[in-house]
Amino acid sequence: MPIYEYACKSCGHTLEAMQKMSDAPLKSCPACNKPKLEKLISAAGFRLKGGGWYETDFKTGAKKNISESPSAPAHSCGGGGCGCAATK
Repeated sequence: MPIYEYACKSCGHTLEAMQKMSDAPLKSCPACNKPKLEKLISAAGFRLKGGGWYETDFKTGAKKNISESPSAPAHSCGGGGCGCAATK
């Protein structure tokens, strides 16, 4: 399921929402309760976890990019694969 980013035109509050592609866009800002939310255009962030994906089945040794624990912090890039500061 994609994660969409929203920003309020009234108060500037930003948020992320996990929604189906068929869901209607959010309208009301949770911070100021005004119907001024706007969906932002951004790169989609997601992570394929578990067996059966290229990352776990076809990579070998140190090339595997598997989360060490389920409580590992999420990166804004979707997993830290972009070389962001969170991976250093």
